[in-house]
Amino acid sequence: MPDARDASPYDALLLLSFGGPEGPDDVIPFLENVTRGRGIPTERLKEVGEHYFQFGGVSPINDQNRALLDALRKDFAEHGLDLPIHWGNRNWAPYLTDTLREMVTDGHRRILVLATSAYASYSGCRQYRENLADSLATLEAEGLELPKVDKLRHYFNHPGFLEPMIDGVLRSLADLPEDVRAGAHIAFSTHSIPTAAADSSGRVEDHGDGGAYVAEHLDVAKVIADAVRERTGVDHPWQLVYQSRSGAPHIPWLEPDICDHLEERHAAGVPAVVIAPIGFVSDHMEVLYDLDTEARDKAEELGLPMRRSATVGDDPRFAAAVRDLVLERAAVERAEKVTPCALGALGASHNLCPVGCCPSRAPRPAAAGADSPYA
Repeated sequence: MPDARDASPYDALLLLSFGGPEGPDDVIPFLENVTRGRGIPTERLKEVGEHYFQFGGVSPINDQNRALLDALRKDFAEHGLDLPIHWGNRNWAPYLTDTLREMVTDGHRRILVLATSAYASYSGCRQYRENLADSLATLEAEGLELPKVDKLRHYFNHPGFLEPMIDGVLRSLADLPEDVRAGAHIAFSTHSIPTAAADSSGRVEDHGDGGAYVAEHLDVAKVIADAVRERTGVDHPWQLVYQSRSGAPHIPWLEPDICDHLEERHAAGVPAVVIAPIGFVSDHMEVLYDLDTEARDKAEELGLPMRRSATVGDDPRFAAAVRDLVLERAAVERAEKVTPCALGALGASHNLCPVGCCPSRAPRPAAAGADSPYA
């Protein structure tokens, strides 16, 4: 690992996330932010909002991010890494533009960004880069001196991200009744996206059937399944499944859906299922509603024993992984030789998103990439 104290040339880290409502009055304005420009009627937003109202109108994602901030600050302090950490969201307070403005006003000029999305995709990477470009354009229009902003590489296969998920699956298996445990199936779940978006995810050379998005998730699922087999002596069958589909029904999205998958596995005689939400950093609304509510209800309807394993959240190993990623990128910027840490078959992801990576339907400026308008 590079020097645990040297993050130069960077002078701050920005935690960049999706955001979520923190009370009933926030729900519809939040959903309007998320869907702005798509022409979705208010009545439809109210239907979606019911998912949030079932939980008091509060998404857990903001508290999850606060916990992650605390874990990162604690880890950095314990390892002598003097790097301030700020937090900004795409769709709710604290808003990204406000946070960047504050950071610039405080004198930060080289900023690293940690997005709470581990995989390559338009919504999980390039859209965040577009948000950064929008915010930088706003600050430029205000006459502020712009910082240089870089984004940390995708961390889906970093050991500090994988090990907490491996432990989560092991705990869930151990929690199943003993008579069904050995035959349990593992459903590795992630957010469904349109197949066209999946096919064009990642670098241009990674485009194709499922693109980098599917390949990365499959690689993670295999690493976890192999680790479970090595530690338990049981080779559990597994499959990558999807959840949280939205949008027009005529547009193809990645399948199978988790609830359809539970029905199919039950019909095939599987005695129990562990759902592992590998596509999510923390337990936000898609996990609480689509897995802990809808999928759990489906499993109970089928009489299928089901456990849902934990997301990474603020696990200290993930905080240590972020520190490692920061120091790795800093060393790269200083032109030092580094060996990136990664498990699985795909190796470490690129540091700089190349041209054509996870393209949007309508081209927009995106910061922190090879095509960034901000050097």
